Amino acid sequence: MVGEHGSVNVYSLKGEVVKSIPLPTAFMSEFRPDIIRKAVAVQEANMRQPYGAMKGAGMRHAVSTWGKGRGVARVQRLSQGQKGAQSPGTVGGRKAHPPYAERDWSEKINRKEMAVAKLSALAAMADADKVRGRGHRFNEGITVPIVVEDDIEKLSKTAEVMDVLDKIGIADIKRVKDGTKVRPGRGKMRGRRIRSPKGVLIVVSSKESPLFAGAGNLPGVKVVTSNNLNTELMAPGGDPGRLALFSESAIKKIGEW
Repeated sequence: MVGEHGSVNVYSLKGEVVKSIPLPTAFMSEFRPDIIRKAVAVQEANMRQPYGAMKGAGMRHAVSTWGKGRGVARVQRLSQGQKGAQSPGTVGGRKAHPPYAERDWSEKINRKEMAVAKLSALAAMADADKVRGRGHRFNEGITVPIVVEDDIEKLSKTAEVMDVLDKIGIADIKRVKDGTKVRPGRGKMRGRRIRSPKGVLIVVSSKESPLFAGAGNLPGVKVVTSNNLNTELMAPGGDPGRLALFSESAIKKIGEW
């Protein structure tokens, strides 16, 4: 929830409310889920890396057919064996239309649309109903986005960061742990064996902050500077309302947008 007149609480490392500050006007932007989803789809498309079959794949061997009169289909088989090969319609044969590395996956979006999507995703992080609707867990009465004193940027140990999150009332780490699963079937063989939910987005003011080391290995947690915020980070998968934790300095930098 957001406090009265668009204000949020500032929490200490002990989880106590130190003061209240007004939210930057960027958090009051119009909510446009359609443009958010479009912008995220474009970002994800532009991050795709080309891949394809090796040249000559499935064709680098000698094949022959058994000919007529043996009561079997005249499919191409390995010359030094009986296994079917090479023909796309044959068990053990090559792919008919394999992926090719020259394919261009990139997409385009207008600069103004991307700017609207970014502000809209930022505004969704200030709506407690949208944040809870995305599955994040935090105690009732906490104002979102969660703002913590700048001392949090000095934490370099994971145990210290976990202690602060517990004292504030953020239970999202356990949700991510419980939701982390091994993919079924062949999906686990393709470089994405583990499927894990997105957790807290921690925003700091400087890339020199020790918090990158302290919180970077927590499950589902992403640490980023305020200058590097983008729509995909704030609304992973195009679903707005990610739980965010800002340092006080980082939230002030948002006011400069």
